[in-house]
Amino acid sequence: MAQFPCELSERGNFERQKDAFNGWISAAGKSENPVESGRYHLYVSWACPWAHRTIIARRLLGLERAIGMTAVDPVRDDRGWAFRDGVDFSRDPLNGFDFLSQAYHATDPAYQGRYTVPVLWDKQARRIVSNSDDAIMRMFETEFIGLADRKLDLYPVEHRETIDDLNAMIYGALNNGVYKAGFATSQENYESAVTRLFDALEKLDDRLAARRFLVTDRPVETDWRLFVTLVRFDAVYVGHFKCNLRRIADFPHLSGYLRDLYQTPGIAETVKIDQIKRHYYFTHDAINPTRIIPLGPILDFESPHGREALR
Repeated sequence: MAQFPCELSERGNFERQKDAFNGWISAAGKSENPVESGRYHLYVSWACPWAHRTIIARRLLGLERAIGMTAVDPVRDDRGWAFRDGVDFSRDPLNGFDFLSQAYHATDPAYQGRYTVPVLWDKQARRIVSNSDDAIMRMFETEFIGLADRKLDLYPVEHRETIDDLNAMIYGALNNGVYKAGFATSQENYESAVTRLFDALEKLDDRLAARRFLVTDRPVETDWRLFVTLVRFDAVYVGHFKCNLRRIADFPHLSGYLRDLYQTPGIAETVKIDQIKRHYYFTHDAINPTRIIPLGPILDFESPHGREALR
């Protein structure tokens, strides 16, 4: 039984659905979607790595006053993501939606795909601008920089080619690779995904042996795209998705790098391990039909990382 049968190939390979809404908010001149403080609202799940990227970009840049945010319940069922009262998630204060699907159908009544986070909502037009985490993160980093409280360049011009190349590798082998392993319904596809995944982890561990971050002497977009997978890896992907050749804790450089990023001011507050575990182990009932949520592992992201001297 497949977790998402509509996204499974005949050979048992998970093929993620394409983003349905790809609007772009522009700070340059007149635009259908102009940059305006308070006009846009971000719907997220703390549990979802794709949404987590956008949460991090919003936090690092200091866009909280310019862009509102509401988190859904981490437990998703056949109706999709729900707005409920809870710890670090809530009912929808903006539109009164009970489910995120209502935002999708308000934008396109004929929409039939899976309802995903993040969603960037236009309060004025009352529609979704984008449900692409890549585009939302990039808009925050570039178009919204004039509204940011912190002028942090997460996509520096002089490094964009390297950033784009690393992003593509990390997405294919790791960000999406863990899902290709976890959602595979054939041994061949599972083994192919896991082999590619750990080959990439080895290469990244080697890259980080003599440098503190992946591209420059400070974290850029690529580091945070990798972080959202690394921080979930030992808690969820090792067991739940059977990505168990090694843990991140077993990689000498990746493990310190993960703690280094986690200890960046403002980041620890974006990592909700309890919600992450509840989402994966309870929601993916095709993989974990008992819905038992493991007590472990014990994780320590606060211990010294010793990477300060690396350049």
